[in-house]
Amino acid sequence: MASAAPQELKATELYNRLQNEQQVVKDFWVHIDSSSPLEKYPAKQHAQRVAQKLKASKGLIYLPGAPTEYEEDSDQPKPFRQRRYFYYLSGVNETDCHLAYDINEDTLTLFIPKIDPTTVIWNGRGSTRAEAFDKYDVDEVHFTTSVSNFVKAWPLSHEGDIYILHPDQAAIPGQEKHPRVDHEKLQLAINSARMIKDSHEIGLIRKANEITAKAHREVLLNILKFKNESQVEAIFLDACVAEGAKHQAYEVIAASGVNASTLHYIKNDEPLKGRQMMCLDAGCEWECYASDVTRSFPLSGSWPSKEAKQIYDLVQTMQNCCIKRLAPRVRYLDLHILAHQIAIGGLLALGILHNGSPEEIYRAGTSRAFFPHGLGHHIGLEVHDIGQRELMSLSEDEIFDSSNAQASSKYSPNYHLPVFNSGLCLSPTDPQSPALEEGMIVTVEPGIYFSLYALETLYLPSPVHSKYINKDVLSRYIPVGGVRIEDDILITARGYQNLTTAPKGEEMLNIIKSEAKRNAPEKDASITTTAPVGRFGKSSLETFVEPSQPSPLMQKPAPRMRGTDACRYCRTRKVGNTMILWTSNDLLEHLLISTVTMLSPSNTR
Repeated sequence: MASAAPQELKATELYNRLQNEQQVVKDFWVHIDSSSPLEKYPAKQHAQRVAQKLKASKGLIYLPGAPTEYEEDSDQPKPFRQRRYFYYLSGVNETDCHLAYDINEDTLTLFIPKIDPTTVIWNGRGSTRAEAFDKYDVDEVHFTTSVSNFVKAWPLSHEGDIYILHPDQAAIPGQEKHPRVDHEKLQLAINSARMIKDSHEIGLIRKANEITAKAHREVLLNILKFKNESQVEAIFLDACVAEGAKHQAYEVIAASGVNASTLHYIKNDEPLKGRQMMCLDAGCEWECYASDVTRSFPLSGSWPSKEAKQIYDLVQTMQNCCIKRLAPRVRYLDLHILAHQIAIGGLLALGILHNGSPEEIYRAGTSRAFFPHGLGHHIGLEVHDIGQRELMSLSEDEIFDSSNAQASSKYSPNYHLPVFNSGLCLSPTDPQSPALEEGMIVTVEPGIYFSLYALETLYLPSPVHSKYINKDVLSRYIPVGGVRIEDDILITARGYQNLTTAPKGEEMLNIIKSEAKRNAPEKDASITTTAPVGRFGKSSLETFVEPSQPSPLMQKPAPRMRGTDACRYCRTRKVGNTMILWTSNDLLEHLLISTVTMLSPSNTR
């Protein structure tokens, strides 16, 4: 007997039936099983966009992926990092692949290596042709053994040029010299396309920022426990890897105290003791897309000095004012100028700058002593997405759209020169970059730094700058090191959206404060409770750790000892040159501190 066909139940019938059964229905959920991704990386769309930028209706775009490479004189492979131009047109993060896009036929072909059964047991395997076709947004998949013949035969039966990225990336050695092979236009076209992110790319950068924010929060929750910069780097990496983000967009910068005056400090190995602030510049990658986030915060439960808070507030003002002005058709370089103007006003108010008007100091370029880098840069497949040199060519090359024309400015020509450094100001912080457009993602990362080396070697010896710098006031700010605050901002049709959710400002400080209260010891923090057995049975001078906040004993002169060597202010006795604490049952508990540092000669007998 044949089984009855299952009865089809329409959504409206299901809703009515559940309503009759007094069930509350607000949403319908549909579960779909799929053997391939429901949303693939839009490689085909990217290839079409690049062809539009090339203004070519015919031709072949050829790109090789990153090959397997080994360390010099070693059998250990180098860490794999896919070529970003290849990834933009393929979405493939596997080794030894190639890509070809026929512009006229609108066909995207992926070439993958054959699987070697003898190496699978060691290194695993890449995708099969069927798997690659399911995973990637391509039209055809072939083996890499056929790529040379494919590219060699293509011009014999097709019109148009073969576009390659660099002369050394031709599919066939020597082919770069062929008159129909172009190695100049493709990089510019891809750069122009990459400036505008589609919804898929925005989602990847947003995801990278979400993980990065969690990692920054983990640092704040634990910072009071740490003794060394290396611990900050370690917990940040741990938090990212735990979320599936194994790769960082750049090396972690965990700079404490004066180390924060070095913009790309990556040693991350110095003790935190005695330092006021930390500048943590760190961001992970998610599926090859970068995040770039910087937070500066105190290394204690409160601001360590008024100078530290003043500089933080100034940098936060610089960032807030610049972010509020982000929108399509804005010239980013104008915001860089604005950031310098705010910095000059703030440094004048603090007394670090003097003897001149804001305009005089601006035209002298003295603010670059404290804010030497650009306000921000593009971010995407690279943390510094798209090189400045290539973008500067956009306004000179006829292959690009008029929308990429040089942005107009509200300032007079060359007004940016005193605060512009072509080596440190990346696109779009340069005069040749186009105006901001919807879909761009840029960082906004102002900073104020006190680099003693730069000040002493470049600015203080200069009569142009030294007259504006108050050395007496400056000396109080040197221990701050540097403060930088950085967010990743999406340009939208009506303005902007901040993709970065890592805590900053009061939220950041409240996290540190809450942990300080929760972990506050019941006894004086200056008393060491655990230590190796030493001279007096329980503790030794070598294990004493200076408290973050001075104890009452350290805030006033120690009292004079009487005949019994007993202290009239606390339950202590003097043994030799050491003050020790005794309990009611006369047992030694804790070593307080050596009289070499605690007591002056006039206070001891």
